[in-house]
Amino acid sequence: MQTDGSATQPPRSPKASGATPTLLYARPGIVVTAERFTVGRNSWAVAELTQLWTTRGPHDRLALRAVAVTAAMIGGVGVLLGFTGGLQRLTAGAYLTLGAVGLLPLVFALVGDRWRPPAYELWGRYRGAEVLLFSSDDERQFGQVTRALRRAREGARYGGWKEPLASADPWRPKR
Repeated sequence: MQTDGSATQPPRSPKASGATPTLLYARPGIVVTAERFTVGRNSWAVAELTQLWTTRGPHDRLALRAVAVTAAMIGGVGVLLGFTGGLQRLTAGAYLTLGAVGLLPLVFALVGDRWRPPAYELWGRYRGAEVLLFSSDDERQFGQVTRALRRAREGARYGGWKEPLASADPWRPKR
């Protein structure tokens, strides 16, 4: 029986060279390194991601339904009053009330977007196909992940994350 544990499992290294990957962003479920972008169970090689773009997701379905139902009901009441001749007997106050009620769909749409705003989405091309890479309701987290992934792509495009020449010891002539 071996007690050092080396025969049971070899040490895990992220690269064959033994160097650790440059970590650009890490939160539960989201990891961006110089080589990989991982969200949940999905993982993509940064070098294979192209054409990144951001957009907003669809509006909340509940808010859209509330707007549609309200607009349909107001339209139905307007048509009913028009066919029965009830619009001719209304007072000025009733017309103002109808106008205010006619704005309800707009109010519901604005409140719905404030209460449950559309998600921020990060899209890109992976091996020629458009892929939803990341989606979040939190604008700050979305910005951090997007910036980290763009930095990782720049690092991959310009040859990696080596130490810059400015940090090396400068050459000085011998005197």
